[in-house]
Amino acid sequence: MGDVFSQTDDGFNSFANQFVLYVAAHAAQVGLLPATATALTGGLQLWNDGYADDQTKAAAAKAATAVKQQVKTGLITLLRPAIQTIQSNPAVTNEVRQLLGLPIPDPTRTRAPVPTTRPVVSVEVLEHLQHVIHWRDEATPKSKAKPAGVRGAEIWAWIGPNPPADPAGFKWVALDSATPYLLVYEAADAGKTAYLALRWENTRGETGPWSDVVSATIPV
Repeated sequence: MGDVFSQTDDGFNSFANQFVLYVAAHAAQVGLLPATATALTGGLQLWNDGYADDQTKAAAAKAATAVKQQVKTGLITLLRPAIQTIQSNPAVTNEVRQLLGLPIPDPTRTRAPVPTTRPVVSVEVLEHLQHVIHWRDEATPKSKAKPAGVRGAEIWAWIGPNPPADPAGFKWVALDSATPYLLVYEAADAGKTAYLALRWENTRGETGPWSDVVSATIPV
């Protein structure tokens, strides 16, 4: 199953509204709790507000894009487990998947392999509160291509001193399908050190080994 999230904001906006509006009206039918539908609706409202702001305030496009990226990440965080629940629910028909804008599973498709390689990570300190995170696969460091069966890189971060030895103790930031990723921090984190670790996730949600941990100061 490919990643359902479009690389364009217009495509993502169409999918998010189609998906959430259907779930809000049919949560029980697709196997989701009312609380999940409520959270998705709230996330969609934040996305719609941020998206509209980005579209209408061209003069403030740079700031609006950063806000939009944050709320998009928040909405994707809510959407992804809901999609996984629906796609794994045997009671959900392909007709319902089509109404939700989800791909129809191919019963003959070869299972995606578990990732065995690691992302190689670098951080570009951009400007106030912003890092640009770049990554390549260690097996193909001159190419931006992901390993076979991988849908994206999980990005995890720890802000402040004494990061956990295991990156699994970091905070999950996003699953991004293409390098680079713009990470915008909270104002309270200015001047602190951010520790970052990435790992590949395949189309079945299985993950590979962690990258080396990289660190950079969050610009004031």
